[in-house]
This record gives sequence, structure tokens and C-alpha cells, in this order.
Amino acid sequence: MKLGNDKVKIDGIDKKILRYLMEDARKPILEIARNIGISGAAIHQRLRKLESSGLLAGSKFIINPKVMGYHTMAYIGIYLDKAMSNPVAVKQLEKIPEVLECHYTTGNWSILIKVLCRDNEHLMHVLNKEIQQIEGVSRTETFISLAQQIDRQIQI
Repeated sequence: MKLGNDKVKIDGIDKKILRYLMEDARKPILEIARNIGISGAAIHQRLRKLESSGLLAGSKFIINPKVMGYHTMAYIGIYLDKAMSNPVAVKQLEKIPEVLECHYTTGNWSILIKVLCRDNEHLMHVLNKEIQQIEGVSRTETFISLAQQIDRQIQI
């Protein structure tokens, strides 16, 4: 149920269900039901309610990029000539498969993107031959992630 400020109200049972599924989205509903002490049907009903409220944005399998040969994660701040270039630049960035995320930001950059490449050479190619070739991009600032230390969702 949504409150006036668009916040979804969930109870303790909803939180327990969500914690199990956030840990492993493939955990069997009946196993969760046994652990919580309610029926599987009740869990299905609660999940439908949470989905319709917009709280759940879906479930997905997570690919390990290293197994696919992708080892270089980088964050790139993009300086644009004009703010009007933002939508055009984003459309071009969408066409680059290595771009995983794109954010409008405050501060010096117009856009911050997260890219995943096979190695530094591949990153250099994506930067020089694709990102910096986008009309309106005046320059970029790149930060390579050496190792991700925290990976989590918001706590409930």
C-alpha cells in the first residue's frame, strides 16, 4: 500500500520475505513459507501486492563479467559543450554496449557513466573511438576501479 508521499508500507513478514529473495531470488517460495511460518499462497499474495505497489522492480540473473572476459570497470565523467547536448549524447552512449550506466550529475561533469571492458586496451578504444567521438563531448575524465569492495541493495 502506498502512502501519501509515495512510500510503500510493508510489515515485518513482507520484510522477511524480501530479505530471503534479495539474498537469492531463486529460493523456493515453500522453503521461505516454512521458515517464516505462513503458507506459500500467502507469500504469493504478498509478492503480487509488492509488485503492484512498484516496490519490486523485477528479478534477474547476474552474469559474472570476468567469466566473459571483462576485467576493467571504469567510471567516466563526460564534459559536454552545452547542456542541450545531454539527450543527444545519451542516445549515442546507449549504442555503446560497454556502457552499463549513465547518470546526469551535478558538479563539473554533465554525465557520469559506468563502463565494463575486457582490459585497458579495450577501454582506451571505447574512450577514443566511441565516447570521445560523440558530438558535443569536449573531454572526459576516467577512473578505473581496482576492486569493488561493497555491492549491496538498500536495507529493508
